[in-house]
Amino acid sequence: MAKAKSAFVCTECGAEYRKWQGQCSSCHEWNTISEIRLASARPGAASPSGRAGYAGELSREVIDLGNVDLSEVPRLSSTFGEFDRVLGGGLVPGSAVLLGGHPGAGKSTLLLQTACKLAQERRVLYVTGEESLSQVAMRAHRLQLPTQGLKMLAETSIETILAVAEREKPEILVIDSIQTMHLEDVSSAPGGVAQVRESAAALTRFAKQSNTVLLLVGHVTKDGTLAGPKVLEHMIDASLLLEGGADSRFRTLRGQKNRFGAVNELGVFAMLEQGLKEVKNPSAIFLSRQEEQAPGSLVMVVWEGTRPILVEVQALVDESALGNPRRVAVGLDQNRLAMLLAVLNRHGGLFTGDQDVFINVVGGVKVLETSADLAVLLAIVSSLQNRALPKELVVFGEVGLSGEIRPVPSGQERISEAAKHGFQRAIVPRANAPKQMPKGMEVVAVDKLSDALEAL
Repeated sequence: MAKAKSAFVCTECGAEYRKWQGQCSSCHEWNTISEIRLASARPGAASPSGRAGYAGELSREVIDLGNVDLSEVPRLSSTFGEFDRVLGGGLVPGSAVLLGGHPGAGKSTLLLQTACKLAQERRVLYVTGEESLSQVAMRAHRLQLPTQGLKMLAETSIETILAVAEREKPEILVIDSIQTMHLEDVSSAPGGVAQVRESAAALTRFAKQSNTVLLLVGHVTKDGTLAGPKVLEHMIDASLLLEGGADSRFRTLRGQKNRFGAVNELGVFAMLEQGLKEVKNPSAIFLSRQEEQAPGSLVMVVWEGTRPILVEVQALVDESALGNPRRVAVGLDQNRLAMLLAVLNRHGGLFTGDQDVFINVVGGVKVLETSADLAVLLAIVSSLQNRALPKELVVFGEVGLSGEIRPVPSGQERISEAAKHGFQRAIVPRANAPKQMPKGMEVVAVDKLSDALEAL
């Protein structure tokens, strides 16, 4: 009897070791190395993930790079414009897409809506490992979705799923979720490191060979990262994250990895009784402001993927009763907030060392770029001096450590987007000042933080 082989894999970075150790040498994390048991290797047989011969099945010939066909693969529309935007234009045949999110975010709802609509024209196989077929049917009926034509399968065995897929030959294969799937040859529980990695690899290999669109649902951990080994993200072609709590009406779909489009593209959906509905003008929902302007509130223009979005940032500065004043940022990097407060003290002459500072980006949007620096500082100044800023003012720009205002990409498009929504005044970096001023818009170009404070 062949001896079962085992390996030790880090769940954070995917590094492999011959024996267990407490700390991973690659990512330096502690207690992240788990043992996985692999199937016994038979002569000439492939591993459960099908890695043997995997590259050869994709291309058996050596081709000169200049002779490679550049014709673009036709994409399939997901029937959601915002979903297509995040994917880079639609679903690519032969690609593997991982959709992650917290419980209740709407992952299964989004994919069920997409599958039901696509099934009216294409062959779709929906595999559920967490719910029964009656539960899925009840949800589809509640969402008033067309159910005819969608092939359903309640199964968790990868061998059975691949056998059914070989028979049905679907164009789109949905797996909900990858954490419930298992391979018979891998002796570990479903959801473990070995099962998740090998199951995803086997499904991805089938998708590449049969030119099938593979949509995987993945769970997330408490800190918001995708559960399972990090190598799972390397196997797939696109990794999407659906964000939004159960108490929020809106959901944001963000691309974290995409081999066929832009990264950090943002799609916005509204959760209604009929399921998820795409929001084609996100700036409108993020700008539902009160008639009376309050101190500490300001609108900034951030760039998400391929389009500008207007978002309101709020600041609250209050006298601290603690020896260590609090610095809380929701939707922004907390370390960057501490840096901006130091710049404000050094180059703006405003001391906040004895004040609690709270920053919130309205609507649950996470701002990942530096164009929000200037808007955050001006909102802090507004709250510190208890003076409201004009409602028609919009601001963007990066702030350097020496107090200079640095330009940001796509400045002209940001100003045009603000003008379309009725804003009449903008404070921007001097390098982003447009040559032709938009009609009805006054643009104030600044070089330093002190200039921006004077412009207020």
